[in-house]
Amino acid sequence: MILFNEQAKTFHLKTAKTSYVMKVLDSGHLIHVYWGKSLHTNNLDYAVRRRDFFSFVANTDNIQEFHLEALAQEYPGYGSTDLRSPAIELVYGDGTSATDFRYLSHKITAGKPKLEGLPATYVESEDEAQTLEITLLDKVKNVEVVLSYSVFDKFDAIARSVKVVNKSDDTVKIQRVLSANVDFKDGNFEMIQLSGSWARERHIIRTPLRSGGQCVESRRGASSHAQNPFMALVRPETTENTGVAYAVSLIYSGNFLANTEVDMYNNSRLQIGINPFDFTWQLKAGESFQAPEAVLVYSGEGLTGMSHIYQNFYGKRLMRGYWRDKVRPVLINNWEATYFDFDEVKIKAIAKQASEFGIELFVLDDGWFGERNNDDRSLGDWVVNENKIHGGLKKLVDEVNAMGLKFGLWFEPEMVCPISKLYEAHPDWCLHIEGRTRSTARRQLILDLSRKEVCDYVIESVSSVLSSANIEYVKWDMNRNMTEIGSATLPPENQREVAHRYMLGLYRIMDEITSRFPKILFESCSGGGGRFDPGILYYMPQTWTSDDTDAMERLAIQYGTSMVYPSVSMGCHVSAVPNHQVHRITPFATRGICAMSGNFGYELDLTKLTEIEKMQAKSQVAFYKEVRELIQFGDFYRLQSPFGSNTCAWSFVAKDKSEAIVSFFRKMAEPNCAFATVYATGLDADAKYKDMRTGEVYGGDELMQVGINVPYAITSAPKATDDAKDMYAGMITDAIQGDYGAFIWHFKKVD
Repeated sequence: MILFNEQAKTFHLKTAKTSYVMKVLDSGHLIHVYWGKSLHTNNLDYAVRRRDFFSFVANTDNIQEFHLEALAQEYPGYGSTDLRSPAIELVYGDGTSATDFRYLSHKITAGKPKLEGLPATYVESEDEAQTLEITLLDKVKNVEVVLSYSVFDKFDAIARSVKVVNKSDDTVKIQRVLSANVDFKDGNFEMIQLSGSWARERHIIRTPLRSGGQCVESRRGASSHAQNPFMALVRPETTENTGVAYAVSLIYSGNFLANTEVDMYNNSRLQIGINPFDFTWQLKAGESFQAPEAVLVYSGEGLTGMSHIYQNFYGKRLMRGYWRDKVRPVLINNWEATYFDFDEVKIKAIAKQASEFGIELFVLDDGWFGERNNDDRSLGDWVVNENKIHGGLKKLVDEVNAMGLKFGLWFEPEMVCPISKLYEAHPDWCLHIEGRTRSTARRQLILDLSRKEVCDYVIESVSSVLSSANIEYVKWDMNRNMTEIGSATLPPENQREVAHRYMLGLYRIMDEITSRFPKILFESCSGGGGRFDPGILYYMPQTWTSDDTDAMERLAIQYGTSMVYPSVSMGCHVSAVPNHQVHRITPFATRGICAMSGNFGYELDLTKLTEIEKMQAKSQVAFYKEVRELIQFGDFYRLQSPFGSNTCAWSFVAKDKSEAIVSFFRKMAEPNCAFATVYATGLDADAKYKDMRTGEVYGGDELMQVGINVPYAITSAPKATDDAKDMYAGMITDAIQGDYGAFIWHFKKVD
């Protein structure tokens, strides 16, 4: 709901549990008044306070005691009387940069318009949201800024975006255009970011705010392994289930900035948007520029409340298409089983074993095309390698389908190898700067997706392969970041637009291909989770969470990812030991329980499993199929953090609280240690729940307040002779007694 108080000139944006209030001052400046727990009032004039600050703070409009720098701004400009970090910075035709945006008009409409060329949240009916557009004008330069706020009442979220419109006769350079800015009246916060590197993405880092600026950003041409386009400010006392959290998440996949600033009066400012670094956009007379969308979430119910809003909202109103609400298949990927060394005989042997385990999808990874026998050639040449796959792709797909499995295929469409037919024909199609080294990473270069003809080639070459056989899944990889960012076709004044134009081209490609093949399940990948962001989720409803498949490393990665992203968006696999990334040896059951935290699958040579492991794999697949709807679409609760702790626990609870999964992990064995207990969350306190493995019945209040006993030791490991139809036979081992142990419980509500 959006309310406008004409007399007070106040906008009140209301969701089910929150209020967001702005006010237009008599001077025309738009200020931020409040964001937090829902309010009844529509007039907060008393909250706007003025006094002289003296210490070099300029008077706005030369009015005594009127200082923009001392007021909470809604969308601050640069160079007038607010000298804090701006949300927008322009360079005009006369070379100056001072801006002065003031209220011109507003309109409130039902529903939510699309953002042209960009991914964004959406409505399925107009009554799901209202949208407020506030137009601000710099009268001197005749440039408008349109601030858009879409209020999703049911989802408790606000989607914000910004459009700059040049109504002058001159070209205006956009140096900085962030998507959201929120000012707070104090700096007593801690900042949460999701950071890491390749193979250890989205670790949770929580630090106090301090005077000055703190930020996370990407300058890599992708949202990146290093940082995620998300930031939260929480009170020091905020926990998983209690306390206040304010969060911003950017629906964008390229260079971003998430910034905080605490000023000299201890006011804090939170911002997010396209990274201004190496960015300039030439906005010609009459043109407009649309910035990406940011999603704002307030929670008064701790970090879990914040996460549930993002998970539900992104799961239902960002992700879209045929697969959005469908359970995802159990898969086998051949990458860590074979790497480039395979032929159709080996592929069919793995597929045959997979079919015997009840696995539903076979994914053929890198190496099936061109002359691709290692990673130094053929990216861009999307033609099947019949020296490896005799008889062609369709024949192999048909044979795998006959085993009862769907068939999936790996692509890396955004890249080109210098050793390839594509590069030989079009050496100028890659990002490059004339005269400078074309630096390769993983022996590849990046195609220049700012060029229409390059995008057209990608669309048609990938579509041709997808049309040639019954391909029902695509893994879309991207294995390097940008260097020498330049385009052969853009004039000098537009070269700092290339990174953003690349993203617009990529979004066009993904939109076109996923629209042509709406029933294919697309999974994005970027060297693992290097582009796990809301922008890609709009086109592809799941992401390979990390190239690191080690169960212990995945605890932190998956735990951190859950801060923002739904479980159904996470790809999680059981791999071989010693693990190929960290060389750790973990029990087969532990690997399975850890991977049952999203879209479950395997990435190893199934033909080399021991008889006991084969029995366990059958049990894992059967168990996961029994509970996958709960895991993929239930509410996720973080119970024990793996950061700084020897244990980790999480759970999945059905929306109607009828069923729950609880998983516990211990990293290192401890001698003569105390009993461990896990406290469930989110159950019906008045209901009874049956432990489906033992048949024991407990009250929901007991499971949450008294807790669940973690077995001190399990004395009987599964045997190859065990009945694999017993879903629990392969789920439990004696690993709790040793290093890297895990245990899983399945509870169902009973009368």
